[in-house]
Amino acid sequence: MNGELVVVEDVPGEFAERVIEAFHSRPGDAFSVGLSGGETARRCYERLAVDGAEQIDWWAVDVYWSDERCVPSDDPASNYLLARQALLERVGAANAVYPMRCEEGADPYQLRLGELGRIDFLHLGLGADGHTASLFPASPALDADPGRLVAMNEDASGLNPHPRMTLTLSGIARARQVIFTVCGAEKHDALQKVLRGEDVPAARVNADRVVWLVDRDAAQP
Repeated sequence: MNGELVVVEDVPGEFAERVIEAFHSRPGDAFSVGLSGGETARRCYERLAVDGAEQIDWWAVDVYWSDERCVPSDDPASNYLLARQALLERVGAANAVYPMRCEEGADPYQLRLGELGRIDFLHLGLGADGHTASLFPASPALDADPGRLVAMNEDASGLNPHPRMTLTLSGIARARQVIFTVCGAEKHDALQKVLRGEDVPAARVNADRVVWLVDRDAAQP
């Protein structure tokens, strides 16, 4: 597998600690963070809102997304809505927020990331089918041109509904640090595929540093 596997009792708590540490060791004045979706992400962001309330200067934080479902921003399936409710509304501030807007296509977000250069901290999850962000097995964006950082994509299998906008593997690789959070026995099989080096999307992620924060249910032999 690519990266470091860390089995912990409290994934959201460890996640929050890692974000706080990354913020304080950031290379510049600003701190860019890329958020994701899913129930594990929700719990992580709720914990970060509490633990990072006083330890992070949210006016120095620029917020991006790893991927988004092409739904209205107030739809329960929206990753933007999840992050807004679980984190942004709770901390009350951020220097800048850059949601993915499917109606604009991938190019504006590609330009935005090109201007940014590097994402300091990128949060990803793991799907039961081995996908991460919205890079699904055998989907077109998984093999995007190396210069393409953001792409439109969808899952032809039907397991993951809605068209998507997503960072590509090249976009993810621009992160200084990638943190996966994986919780629950339902993710065990997918995690085992990653550990064995099977060709699932999450196993193809590379960045300066990749860390997998995993609970015991997901990590069981």
